[in-house]
Amino acid sequence: MTQLYRLDCSAADIAARFGARSGDDPWAGGYVAPGKFAPVITAGREFIAGPRPAGVRSEARIIPRLWGVLPPPSAIDPSRRITGLRNPDSPFWIGNLRNSEFRCLVPSTAFMLWGSGTDYEGRRLRHWFATDGPGPFAMAGVWKDEEVPAFALLMRDPHGAARALGCKGMPVIVPDDEPVRAAWLHGGWDSARALVAQHTDGALAEISAPA
Repeated sequence: MTQLYRLDCSAADIAARFGARSGDDPWAGGYVAPGKFAPVITAGREFIAGPRPAGVRSEARIIPRLWGVLPPPSAIDPSRRITGLRNPDSPFWIGNLRNSEFRCLVPSTAFMLWGSGTDYEGRRLRHWFATDGPGPFAMAGVWKDEEVPAFALLMRDPHGAARALGCKGMPVIVPDDEPVRAAWLHGGWDSARALVAQHTDGALAEISAPA
C-alpha cells in the first residue's frame, strides 16, 4: 500500500498533460500524504455529485480532494481514513465505482511503496517508482461525497520490480492512452474496469528517492 507520493508539477502542467480544466487549483508541486489535499481529475458535475444527464459528456477538470476516505461505521477505528482499496467489489466501494461521476484520475510523478527488507537501523525500506513517460502519469482513483470530499487509490497486486522488492501492493496506473483515460472517467463500470485491467505498467521502474 502506498502512503506517500509526489506530484512535482503545477496545476497548469497537469491540465496541459491530461486535457483538463485547471480552474483555481493552487497546486504548485510537492509531496502528498494521507489527510492532505491533492489535485484529482474528475468529469463529474460541477457542484452536485450524482449521475450525469444522459448524453452529456462533462468536461474533465482538476479539483482538490482529501486523500483518505472515512471508513464505514462498523470499522474498528472509524477515524482511520482509507487511502487505498484492493477489493472493487466491496459493497462500500461498488456504488461509487459503478457511477463514473465518482471515478477520478490522480496525477503523480512518483510514488512510494514499502518493501520487505530493512535498513541497518531496522527500519522498513522505502522504494520509489515512476513511469518513463512524459510528465506526470495517472493513478486510478475513486472519491466519495463526504462532508469533505475525499478520494482513495485503487490498488493491485505488485509485479515487476515492486514484486521483486517484496512490496505488498501498488497503485493501478492508468495507461498513457486517451481512450483508456476517457473510459475511466466516462465509461460504464465493466468497460472501464476491463480497459484498465488489461493494460500493464511495464514501463514502471524504481527511482532514487525524490529530494
